[in-house]
Amino acid sequence: MTKLFLALFFAAGFIVAAHAGDPVKGELKVNTAASKVEWTARKVTGKHNGTVNIKEGVLQIKDGILLGGSFTIDMTSIAVTDLTGEYKGKLEGHLKSDDFFGVEKFPTAKLVITQANAKGDGQFEVKGNITIRDVTQPITFTTQLTPDGKKYNATTSLTIDRAKFNVKYGSGSFFEGLGDSTIYDEFDLAISLVTE
Repeated sequence: MTKLFLALFFAAGFIVAAHAGDPVKGELKVNTAASKVEWTARKVTGKHNGTVNIKEGVLQIKDGILLGGSFTIDMTSIAVTDLTGEYKGKLEGHLKSDDFFGVEKFPTAKLVITQANAKGDGQFEVKGNITIRDVTQPITFTTQLTPDGKKYNATTSLTIDRAKFNVKYGSGSFFEGLGDSTIYDEFDLAISLVTE
């Protein structure tokens, strides 16, 4: 009897351990090479554009319905695309410095989807949390989910208020009398995710 009990105990333990390693049903990895994030930041005297790379991510999709997901941004990859040469390098260095995103101390940013409500025609109202410089804030946006064979494409546009994440340089929210040197707090992200 004791041997039977032990056999059943170990068998149950093996089954639990096996299921603990199973991936979440419907969890699809993000193809980081095929996905992209483009940013636009504005100031009184103009604007700048650039890109930043996705480090890793997953989307939870079942029967074409977005259920959740998360992705991590490699902040050390910030690149400027509207400048070349010396000015490009200077702006990229400044954006990576402590004046802005402090990538040496905060090398990643993260977006976690906490809720997704279907609106029809592949559109979802998404609620989540975004973390930049170790500060987490709630965010709501609309995502378009499009099937592509066994893969999915998810596209969205976000507007982020950098002041909420203590990114203070040139911000009228923190400093007065900046005049033409003012850099607007809000910046836009155009995100395109492709699953593997």
